[in-house]
Formats: sequence, structure tokens, C-alpha cells
Amino acid sequence: MHDPHRALHRPPRCVAGVLSGTSADGIDVAVVAPRYEPRGSATFLVGLEQLAFTTAPFPDDLGERVQAALERGLDGLGAVALLHRDLGRAFGAAARRVAAEAGVGPLDLVASHGQTVHHHDGVGPEGPATLQLGDGDEVAEAAGCGAVTDLRTRDVAAGGEGAPLVALVDDVLFREAPRPLAVLNLGGIANWTVLADGGEPARAFDAGPAGALLDGLARRLMDRPFDEGGAVALSGSPDAALLTRLLDHPFLLAIPPKSTGRDTFGEAWIERVLAAASHLSDADVLATAARFVARVAADALEKWGLGGDPEGLSVAVGGGGIHNAAVGAALDVELGQRGLGAPNGTSSPRRWTPTSAFGVDPDAREALAFAALGARFAVGEPSTSPAATGALAGRVLGKWSPGPPGDSRGR
Repeated sequence: MHDPHRALHRPPRCVAGVLSGTSADGIDVAVVAPRYEPRGSATFLVGLEQLAFTTAPFPDDLGERVQAALERGLDGLGAVALLHRDLGRAFGAAARRVAAEAGVGPLDLVASHGQTVHHHDGVGPEGPATLQLGDGDEVAEAAGCGAVTDLRTRDVAAGGEGAPLVALVDDVLFREAPRPLAVLNLGGIANWTVLADGGEPARAFDAGPAGALLDGLARRLMDRPFDEGGAVALSGSPDAALLTRLLDHPFLLAIPPKSTGRDTFGEAWIERVLAAASHLSDADVLATAARFVARVAADALEKWGLGGDPEGLSVAVGGGGIHNAAVGAALDVELGQRGLGAPNGTSSPRRWTPTSAFGVDPDAREALAFAALGARFAVGEPSTSPAATGALAGRVLGKWSPGPPGDSRGR
């Protein structure tokens, strides 16, 4: 471990986790009170109390600039620098505001994931690389406290995928949940964490697209940011031919550890999906997409997540996709066909439960996870895990930006 006093004079008592996800629909902010446990000369994170959570809108035209960057790229290094600056300011300001409005500040630390603008899919010959925008110094100045940023890069540098990072702290978030437990995150990308019995390291991997597909189609077909509640998808029927075509994607056959993003499942791919679906109604396209998301998730859990007999396996689901009823219904069907997910091995008709059943806000899970990674950084606790991302063990994730002068909490 590095010097536990390198980041802060003392373990932080109030930490914000901040991100803009693959869907780039706002700034998620979770404010938490970490719980620590001393073990010998070291300090370890053992739990979090959620104090506040909200999804804040991007200020001014920043959301439009982010969407444009994700869909069409950035025009020159000047545009990269400006977006890096402005996102950092927005992330720090959002964290400070949410804490103040909830009356739970002042913040000791902000852990900002940033906005991913590139993430490898493990296929290209150039090798893994990842890039998140949102300058850490700007975060620290706007938040008024120290900031931990750039959480993925060290994982990649240590031989990992750089994702799914939430899996590295799910043992903390779901500390009291029964084992075995499979946790599905339906963000822009669907990913699994499998927490086994006996204290074994969590297994984790990206399964395939979720919101990146569903929201991308909603924007193109209906000029809406998403299909609210999955209502349009529920009014349609999955098309077998299109589903088969979608399932014929090389990423779905790759063996974990693996990760992906909008560079693989972004606008160019959405264009190909729409071209293949030009003869279908909007409702049938969205219904097929919902079934595809569920099929891909269930397939991945069955192939790579179980590591043995699934008896007693519980399935918890979080992320924005949990609000899409078409995906939820399809996931019930897909898990049921594989005999997976009945809570505690019962014959319950529902094959999955929201993460809230285990004390984790489904909408806040990723923000909570980044708060946890920041809390670990502050005390020098490593997070990397070969079983989760493939990175070498023992690495502390993140880069440190001290708070402004007068912030007595950090160096």
C-alpha cells in the first residue's frame, strides 16, 4: 500500500461519487459516508452509508456537446481540451451542490469517473486503451476538496480491461447480501458481477450493449432520449430474423475478461441495426432490442458467470435499464429458460430482484461504486482483481488532485 496519508490527513467522512455514463443523460452524484476497519497498520473500506443521490442535468449546452462527441467524435485537440475542462467543472460543481442541498457536507473528497469517450473492445491489434474526460484539477477546484479521477487507466496499465470497475467494490456494496449472488448492471453496457460463496474473488465481465442500443434506437426512431418504461417495446413483438442477426456479433463470443463500449456498440452499429430493421415497425425494433439485451445478459451469465452448480443463485439487477419493463420481462424469460435466478433456489415466478432488495439503490449503484473506489484511494487500499478485470492485483486506482488552498482536509 502507498502512504495512507498521501491523499488525506484522515480517512474521508463524506465522499461523492460522480459520473456521466455511456448514455450521457446527466451527471449521477452519490454522496456517502464510508465505514472503515483497521487491520494491523492498514485501513480497509468495509461499507458505505448512502447520504444522497441525484442525477443532475448538464449545465448550458454541455449535454449536447457530450452527445455530439460520442456520436461524431471531437473536431481537434482544442475541442478535447475544452470538453475536458468543462466536464471537470460540471462534475465538481454537481458534487458540491448535491451535498449542500442534502445538508450532508462539507465534502472531504470527490471520486469522479468522468465521461468515457473511448474504451477498447479487446479486439483491435493496437491493444487496450481507455479515455475519460473531466479534468481532476477542475473537479477539485469546483468541489472545494480533493478529487480522485482517471480510475480506469491504472487497471489497463496493469494488464486489465479497465472494466467493469463496479465489480471491484461489489463485495462492499453487497456485503450483507446472500451468496452466491449475480449482480447485473444495465447501464449503457450490461455487465455482471458474480459474488461466490467462501470469499472467492468476484468474477466480472461486460456482457454486451444495453442502454447504448435501447437509447440509441429511441433517439433515432422516436426522437426521444429513451423509451420510457419500455412502453413502445412492450407494444411490439421481437423479430426472430433481426434477433439472430444481432446475436451474430464477435464480441458476444469473446471469453472474459472482456469489456466494451460505444466505440463498438455506438452510432455506426446503430446505423447497421436500423438498416437491417428497415422493414419493421418502431415497436418491433425496440421489442427485438429489449429481447436481445436480455438474451445476451442471460447467455453470458450461463457461459461464464456460474463456475459450477447454479443452485441457490440470486440475481440482482440495477442501472437505468431496470426501468425498462420490456427488458425486465424478457430477462425473466431468458433466466427462466436456463433455470437461473430463482431467489434462494425457490420456485418464485420472478427470476431477478432489484438491487434495492439488498440495500443498494439501483439507480445509484455506479456512483456508489466510484465513491467506494475513491474512499479506498484515500487510505491506500488496492482495488485491482485478476478475476474481475484481468489486471494484476495490488494496484490503487485513480489519480489525485489536492483541494484548493484553505481545504484543511487534504494535502
